[in-house]
Amino acid sequence: GLTSSLETQDDLDNQSNYNQSYTNQSGDKCNYWYVVEHLNLTKNKDKFTMSRPVKHYEWITLIYIEMKIYAILDVREADQSFISYMWINMQWDNEFIEWNPKEFCGLSKVLVPRESLWMPDITIEEMTEKDKNQPSPFVSVKYNGWVDYRDDKFMISTCKMKIFNFPFDIQTCHLTFRSILYSDDEFYFIVNNNSTEILKDSLTNIRMQYEWELCNMSVTRNHELNFNINQTVVVYTITMKRKSALYVVNFLLPVLFFLCLDFASLLMPTGGGEKISFKITVLLAVTVMQLILIEILPFTSSRIPLIVIYCIGVFALMLSSLIETIFVNYLMEKDSSSLQGKKETDKLQVIKASSIASTCDEMTDQTPSMCKGGSSSQLTELFLAVEKFSDELGEMKKIVLDKESEEKKDGYWTGVAK
Repeated sequence: GLTSSLETQDDLDNQSNYNQSYTNQSGDKCNYWYVVEHLNLTKNKDKFTMSRPVKHYEWITLIYIEMKIYAILDVREADQSFISYMWINMQWDNEFIEWNPKEFCGLSKVLVPRESLWMPDITIEEMTEKDKNQPSPFVSVKYNGWVDYRDDKFMISTCKMKIFNFPFDIQTCHLTFRSILYSDDEFYFIVNNNSTEILKDSLTNIRMQYEWELCNMSVTRNHELNFNINQTVVVYTITMKRKSALYVVNFLLPVLFFLCLDFASLLMPTGGGEKISFKITVLLAVTVMQLILIEILPFTSSRIPLIVIYCIGVFALMLSSLIETIFVNYLMEKDSSSLQGKKETDKLQVIKASSIASTCDEMTDQTPSMCKGGSSSQLTELFLAVEKFSDELGEMKKIVLDKESEEKKDGYWTGVAK
C-alpha cells in the first residue's frame, strides 16, 4: 500500500513538472481563459445569448440532432406511457464564434457554461412530465464556431398502445423533436437517416430493456404547420416487442389448468354439494386472474384484446359446467322426492293387505263350525268370499313385487340426467 502511494505521488509530480515546462516553452496564451477573453464571452455576453447566432437574419441555422436509447425503463399500458432514458446530442453553428488555434497553442475546443451561449428551443412533443434531472451544465465550442451539446434525459412520454395481441404484442412509440417558436426559414434539422446504423448504435449502448426487446429504431424528417408556423420536425420511431414468456407461464397456463380442473370434476360423483363447491372455488380463482388482467390493460382500448376473449371463453365454459351440475342435482332431487311418495303409498297398500289377510284367517277358523251347524247356501257364500279375498291377495302380492323391482331402477329424471 505504501509503495503504490509513493508511485502515485511520483506520477503526479512528474505530470506537474511536465505541464509547467510545457507552459514555459509555449508562451502565455495556452489556456482556455485566453480563448474566452478573445471571444468576449465575459464582457459582451448578450451578443451570444439574446438572439439566433447568425450575421444575417435570412440565414438559416442548421442543427444536427441525434438520439440514442440508453434504457427502456417501463411501458405502462394502463395510462399508455413510455418511460425511457435517452442520450441526446445537438450541434449547431454559431457565426459569432471563431479563433485561430495556432494563436492559442493549437487549442481547438473549449468548454463554456451553457448559459453563456444561445441554445435552441427544442422540445419533445410526447413528453408528459418535465425532466427533473439537471441539464448538462456545459457546451463544447470549436474554433470554427460549431457548438456541441450533449445531455441525458429521463423521459415519460405518451405512446398509443395496440394491445389486441397482448402479451404477444409489438408496440411502436414516437418521439418528435421540434422548435417551439422558430420556423423553417430560421431553423432546419439535419439527421442521420441510416436506420441500420441508428439501431446498431442503440443496441450497443442500451443497458436495460425491462420486459421489452428493441426491434427497430428509425428517424424521419417531416414538415408540419403548428399555430400557423411551418416547422421542420424530427420523428424517432421506436419499435419494441414484448417478452411474453412470463405472461404465458404466470397467466395463460394457470387459467388453462383451472379449466382442466373443472373438466376433471365431471368424474366426481353426482349428488351432494361437494361437486358444486369445488366448481365455485375454481370459478372464483379464474375471477381473481381476470381482476389482475384488468389492472394491466388500459380502459381506452377500442378493441377487445385476445387475452380477454380467452378469459371470457374459459369463464363461460366453467359457468355453463356449474349450471349443468346444479340442474342435474335438481333433477335427481326431484326423482328422490317422487320415489319417497311412492314408498308411502306402497306401505298403505301393504297394511291393507295385512288387514285382509287377517280377516281371511278369521273366516277360515270359523269354517268348521259353520260346516257343522250351517246350511249349504251359507257354505257357498263363504267359499266365494274366501276365493275373492285370495284373488285380491294375489294382486296385492304382484303389485308389491313390481314396486320392489321399480325401486331397484333409476327414476325418470335421474335417467335423463345421466
